[in-house]
Amino acid sequence: MTINKRLLLGDEAVAQGAIDAGISGVYAYPGTPSTEITEYIQTHAKDVRSRWCTNEKTAMEAALGMSYAGKRALVCMKHVGMNVAADAFVNSAITGVNGGLIVLAADDPSMHSSQNEQDSRFYGKFAMIPILEPSSQQEAYDMMQYGFELSEQLHLPVLMRVVTRLAHSRADVEVGGKAEQNSLKPDNERAHWVLLPGNARRQYSSLVEKQSELLDSAEQSPYNKMLCDADRAELGIVACGIAYNYVMENNPSATGIPVLKVSQYPLPVAAIKALAAKCKSLLVAEDGQPVVEEQVAALLGADYELRGRFSGALPRMGELNPDNVGEAMGIAVKQSFSAAKNVVARPPALCQGCGHRDVYDALNRVAAEYPNARIFGDIGCYTLGALPPFRAIDSCVDMGASITMAKGAADAGLYPAIAVIGDSTFTHSGMTGLLDAVNDNSNITVIISDNLTTAMTGGQDSAGTNKFEAICLGLGVEPSHVRVVVPLPKNMEEITRVIREEIEYKGVSVIIPRRECIQTLNRKLRQKRAQN
Repeated sequence: MTINKRLLLGDEAVAQGAIDAGISGVYAYPGTPSTEITEYIQTHAKDVRSRWCTNEKTAMEAALGMSYAGKRALVCMKHVGMNVAADAFVNSAITGVNGGLIVLAADDPSMHSSQNEQDSRFYGKFAMIPILEPSSQQEAYDMMQYGFELSEQLHLPVLMRVVTRLAHSRADVEVGGKAEQNSLKPDNERAHWVLLPGNARRQYSSLVEKQSELLDSAEQSPYNKMLCDADRAELGIVACGIAYNYVMENNPSATGIPVLKVSQYPLPVAAIKALAAKCKSLLVAEDGQPVVEEQVAALLGADYELRGRFSGALPRMGELNPDNVGEAMGIAVKQSFSAAKNVVARPPALCQGCGHRDVYDALNRVAAEYPNARIFGDIGCYTLGALPPFRAIDSCVDMGASITMAKGAADAGLYPAIAVIGDSTFTHSGMTGLLDAVNDNSNITVIISDNLTTAMTGGQDSAGTNKFEAICLGLGVEPSHVRVVVPLPKNMEEITRVIREEIEYKGVSVIIPRRECIQTLNRKLRQKRAQN
């Protein structure tokens, strides 16, 4: 038999596994470190619906709709996207599913490209659904088929959690054949899907009753297993997801340390109790927050010696690595994984030729004329305007917050209150804030910096391209105060004049500086030259 091996990123292994498991749709909003999953499917599976969604909530709801119709669906997001999708995500555990549904959350310990390092396993536990956490690219591939089967067996969505280090590293992956997509078979049980209180109470009761079945599945899972077993030991290790690799790199078998690998949740309680019974203490190794450590502490009681992130045996924040895990195991570490001492950190910067540069240049010139001016920023590559040489924005909290924070500041009497938001972020979660501002006739100036793409994550399609003027007018912004400019140095006099005029207007105004991202433009030009 010929073994089909491919060198795949963890994200690509997830994507190929989903394709081979017979998905009919992938729904996602781009966000590092999850973006490559959808991009891979867009390239390698033309029979799968794969256009980008406006935000994670719409993605979650569309995937749930495909599941309702009987087909398998994958929904992908980074960890903070789970906050946006949470309403639909939590309620999907109450409705249940028809076709298999996997929610892929890509967490970012150490905040490589994120504003927090929250752990998506909390969401899975909160929703009371199964969680899968692969420890390798091969498991990421294999768990797709397993996860869809589990989803359809339990009639529940399944959460799969990966982390940056797995998502963005490569390994050989053995891939199999492609399954047929499910046939169309819409669910006829209306009571499952209409969450009026009477129905919801019955559905919630059913979810609670399924918890013993979820626990049995975890106890018997091929992804939860004991390794390096021993009759008695001073120390035992519970190794979760990718942290299992860091444990095994320190060769626990040579020191007689038993290891329980955990990659499916809820926690396999019987296996943990059995490990604890033969060990004087346990170390919990998990990349992210101490989700498992907290549960194990509650399970074993205060008198049992438990080590991990809470105890200080492992760092409380950031990624784990073989060094700090080895130290926690009591092993002398010979090799350091710290950054090279002679390498100077280079902070990110806006690309040369980027239109955002001209926007910030103009904003800084005008804002300097107003002693109390504040510029509220948002999530995107334009967030780099907070750094030198611009230092132009005063806040950046979450997707869409620029407009609503500017509104709140203006409500408090701050003038001028200016919001800067990107084109993709505006359609993701800025439109409702603008509607609030229009309804309250807030004295704010909104700048939608439109570079015709979702630039920060690699140039994906932006949902509102060529629609922003119509959207703003539809939301009620006065037509004379929806202004479009071209951000170029030669237009600086015009841009500063328009900004100044709209700041002086006592109401909601929108300025749209529009120029294509320099990176996507260069990519198009290279492709055109290659075709010629």
